Amino acid sequence: MDTSGHAVIEKNMGLMIVLIIVAISFGGLVEIVPLFFQKSTTEPVAGLKPYTAMQLSGRDVYIREGCYNCHSQMIRPFRAETERYGHYSVAGEFVYDHPFQWGSKRTGPDLARVGGRYSDDWHRVHLINPRDLVPESNMPAYAWLATAAVDADGVPGKMRALRKLGVPYTEEDIAKASEAVKGKTELDALIAYLQGMGTALRNVR
Repeated sequence: MDTSGHAVIEKNMGLMIVLIIVAISFGGLVEIVPLFFQKSTTEPVAGLKPYTAMQLSGRDVYIREGCYNCHSQMIRPFRAETERYGHYSVAGEFVYDHPFQWGSKRTGPDLARVGGRYSDDWHRVHLINPRDLVPESNMPAYAWLATAAVDADGVPGKMRALRKLGVPYTEEDIAKASEAVKGKTELDALIAYLQGMGTALRNVR
């Protein structure tokens, strides 16, 4: 009869579950905790700025409409990806994102470096009816965004909440937020968000 510790563990399901949880927890801590103390993952890259009031409003539209379900925002460090999309993503680009929108599904292309790649007018036409520009596209049309007004009154509160999470908004930024988006549509805001996406490292090669 095998009385080794290994055999005892294999025959005791409860004990095995506990030990597996302990092992996974320890391994996770060893992998994750050091990241909180590395500057490359906790400090913004040079040139990174917090989202403007318009961009922040557009990001909310992006999340609300589920754009992250079909578009990732993370370029992996492989030649096939960097040749197509640009410089690979780095953690310092996302320190002001709460939550980040990395994603993993690519029904549509990755958007991490889409900022400045197309004109505002291109984005406007594409969002109203994608097939006007890309006939084979299966992306839904978002025509109603062109008439939906941005909630100007809600933006300052969002900025204050994000400031508590470490985003360096000033009192002046917050005070001017409502005026900055007043009279703008959700389509305008979404385009502003897209145009700022990934531009902090756009010219790095």
